[in-house]
Amino acid sequence: MNQKEKKLDIVIFGASGFTGKYTIFEGIKLLNGLRWGIAGRSQKKLQETLMEIGKKANKDLSDIPIVTADLKDTESLKQLAEQCKVLINCCGPYRFYGEPVVRACIEAGTHHVDVSGEPQYMERMQLEYHQQAQERGVYVVSACGFDSIPADLGTVFLEREFDGVVNSVETYLQMTSKIPYDGGAVLHYGTWESAIYGLAHANELRPLRSKLYKSRLPNFQPRLKNQMPMHKTNILNGWWAVPFPGSDRSVVMRSQRYFYDAEHKRPIQMKAYVAFASLLQVLGVAFVATVFAILCRFEIGRKLLLQHPKLFSFGFCSHDGPSERLMENTEFTMYFRGLGWDKTEKLLDANDQYKSSPKKKIITRVSGTNPGYGATCVALILAAVTILRESDKMPGSGGVYPPGAAYAKTSLIEQLCENGLKFEVLRAAK
Repeated sequence: MNQKEKKLDIVIFGASGFTGKYTIFEGIKLLNGLRWGIAGRSQKKLQETLMEIGKKANKDLSDIPIVTADLKDTESLKQLAEQCKVLINCCGPYRFYGEPVVRACIEAGTHHVDVSGEPQYMERMQLEYHQQAQERGVYVVSACGFDSIPADLGTVFLEREFDGVVNSVETYLQMTSKIPYDGGAVLHYGTWESAIYGLAHANELRPLRSKLYKSRLPNFQPRLKNQMPMHKTNILNGWWAVPFPGSDRSVVMRSQRYFYDAEHKRPIQMKAYVAFASLLQVLGVAFVATVFAILCRFEIGRKLLLQHPKLFSFGFCSHDGPSERLMENTEFTMYFRGLGWDKTEKLLDANDQYKSSPKKKIITRVSGTNPGYGATCVALILAAVTILRESDKMPGSGGVYPPGAAYAKTSLIEQLCENGLKFEVLRAAK
């Protein structure tokens, strides 16, 4: 079955889950004019989900097609993938549940997007399925939500605005709320679970990357050094910052490696940080992170973390996730500080080294509201829609890519700006 013969443009898989429900809600507007449906294991739950979201949006969703499919049933996944052009996969943790869906999509010639923030899963999918996806003309793009879309496309945006050669980028993520914290959860259990298994298996990354990339990048100078583990940053008026433990750097560096390999472009070095208003907050987060990291090393520790998320996160994580009121009043800003050379100093070859120090600077930022679910689901849906409408501007004829590499030449940044996110220059390059 080719793309033109498929009944549906887009299907949201895992639609009755926490992320899936918010994806449906955002999809009511963003998928208008497209043929879309939802999928999951239980017909009854999916019908109830459509009623719930329809009531919330004041919209009759009873005509939205429903497809049943089970992650444990390979044939049902294949039949699901055969019915649509792009599958939005909301079934995580992807470490356990992602691969069967990717495989089914490639076999069916269906594009696949998800919101994974799990480096081991994403890089293994690239290692094992990139060539097959290319041969089948299928795009598989992970990390299509917060915070990887702002980080990866934010780096692409900074380079667009730089008018020269960027050597390095430092990002600072700031989270603020328009209402006082009410003591409830700020994370959903799914994010907590993914983080536990990601940290527990972090040692898989080095051998995985040695297989993924047969040769190492040249030692570009000057090297971007790490900031102090705890430092004040003038980019945020003295807020305290620490290294960001998420997958942002992993995702951005995969895009930069693609640009180097495919376009022979000097890769941008990147370091990611997260900022806090006070030193007390930093120390509190550091304590929780230390306990978390120690427990993740042992099976009994992982069981405790999984069984008692509220206890070990001091109430910040639960199976119910954050309240809608908290999410709708939460804002994020990711600042980017870029450093490089003016275009008049451009080298003849990407592997050449500069003799002068980089002096040209730029500061940009990406911002939005409800980062965990609102902005994430908007980005996820637009990532899927962009494949439908602008695949001719994407790399080659298919493959497994991070979002920066996949969407750099498309209008995705402009679409995001039209739907609640902002990409802007604070201090022009000079």
